[in-house]
Amino acid sequence: MKVARYTYQGTESFGVLKDENHIVDLPKLSRFRKNVPANINDLISLGLKAEALLKELMENLSNRERKESLLETGKVVFKAPVADPPKIICLGLNYKDHAEEAEAAVPDEPVIFMKPRTAIIGPEEPIVKPGFVQKLDYEVEMAIVIGKKGKNIPVSEAENHIFGFTVFNDVSARDIQFKDGQWTRGKSFDSFAPMGPCITTLTQIGDPANLRLYTRVNGVTRQNSSTKNMIFNVYEIIHRLSRVMTLEPCDIIATGTPGGVAAFMKPEPRFLQPGDTVEVEVEKIGVLRNPVTEET
Repeated sequence: MKVARYTYQGTESFGVLKDENHIVDLPKLSRFRKNVPANINDLISLGLKAEALLKELMENLSNRERKESLLETGKVVFKAPVADPPKIICLGLNYKDHAEEAEAAVPDEPVIFMKPRTAIIGPEEPIVKPGFVQKLDYEVEMAIVIGKKGKNIPVSEAENHIFGFTVFNDVSARDIQFKDGQWTRGKSFDSFAPMGPCITTLTQIGDPANLRLYTRVNGVTRQNSSTKNMIFNVYEIIHRLSRVMTLEPCDIIATGTPGGVAAFMKPEPRFLQPGDTVEVEVEKIGVLRNPVTEET
């Protein structure tokens, strides 16, 4: 299943993608069903139970329910799929080729940092380049959306805590990041956490360790890799992070980026500029597209 948050005729809503062209609006469906969650965060918080609920709803739509709740995807404006995550946890250097291009040691524990919720934007919303930032960069990442609270989660039970996955762009101001030596300031500007366009549930993903990832800038491919190249896979990430902090429903965990970022391109870096369009894509989830603009 794929679920999304969006606005339709100016009103925020959420639903299940029936196919590429249609979405079942769950608030509209709630006029006929009593077991429909009130919002997407409530749906995510159902964890593994959400999949069974969505399957039942989609397989048993009456003609009237279908007529009243079915929307064309071209008539909705997709938003970041999680409205207000408790935490945005990011991994650095989780692909060997990215660690190598950065001339950094391959980590033996996950390297983590956080992003603020104010950095979140959705599809087609602008990545805003601050006037004093010169080295603006992209990072395609697959992000885990947590569906069940947990602490000290064993690797063998990690999948029980996953609601699904979304596409994440860990936008970075490299000049600030490299100057500071730690990463928070250079990765925390407003608009530096694009995500979307939807969440694909774990069941539909299948094996999260075998998905292609891409970044394209103005149609030209910059990153082309696979999640099989992660140093720590998604289950190991959940296990290790949960030893540090309690994971909660709607937490976002961005799992790191492969090689090919702008900062380490040869013969010289090719940073993002106002007027560029960035597309980051993860197989089975979708394409997240954002224009780059200058701060005014």
